[in-house]
Amino acid sequence: METQHLRDLFDRQLRREARPDGPGCRIERVGDVVRQTGPAHAWNGVLWSGLGDGDADRTVADQIDHYRAAGLSFEWKLYAHDTPADLGDRLLAAGFTAEDPETVMVAEAAALPGDVPLPEDVELRAVTDESGVRQVVEVHERAFGTDSAHIGRQLLDRLAADPDTVTAVVALAAGEPVSAARLELCPGTDFAGLWGGGTVEGWRGRGLYRALVSHRARIAAERGHRYVQVDAADTSRPILHRLGFLTLTTTTPHTYGG
Repeated sequence: METQHLRDLFDRQLRREARPDGPGCRIERVGDVVRQTGPAHAWNGVLWSGLGDGDADRTVADQIDHYRAAGLSFEWKLYAHDTPADLGDRLLAAGFTAEDPETVMVAEAAALPGDVPLPEDVELRAVTDESGVRQVVEVHERAFGTDSAHIGRQLLDRLAADPDTVTAVVALAAGEPVSAARLELCPGTDFAGLWGGGTVEGWRGRGLYRALVSHRARIAAERGHRYVQVDAADTSRPILHRLGFLTLTTTTPHTYGG
């Protein structure tokens, strides 16, 4: 895999040619900005921008006006290679808050390990209904210490309206949910996204994260996606690197409102 080629492909297919990622959401292309606008519980924000020094501040202000008029908080997905080079500083000056940076990593789905053993008495179960979604939310809240009700709402909406674009899995230990993750499929693209992988304390370091990556990569390959992509936190990056993931760039979410 050649990094520059993959990054260009990623930018084109998942950012510039983005599709709505949930019911009631729409992709809007306004000048040199691609953004998503949807219900309050959905992800709202700027996916791609191609700005210059002369128009960056005005365009940032236009996005604030757009989402403020809709009564929505939003996120600007800023990537390290986006222009202008000081766009992050401009966002901060406009009132955004920078979250922790993440590393964008990609691997060929079919090349990842296909059989990662699970700990004894642990089983993987596909999430298909409200009960399973509640288990995903429970794991996410226990693993990350955050209110994750909105993730459950988004997942339920996707499963009901467009089940071919999302799948989720939960790891159960004697019936208790201890790890969970979801796979977001982008029809017509080479990529599928690995999201929300989390394991509760006490079960970390036992291979569950790697097993969920392998499980989802296998599904992605079966559905015709060549690559799987992760926005990796620092804790996940070494694991993914050992599995064969390549670093494309970094992304720093900048949030406004809320």
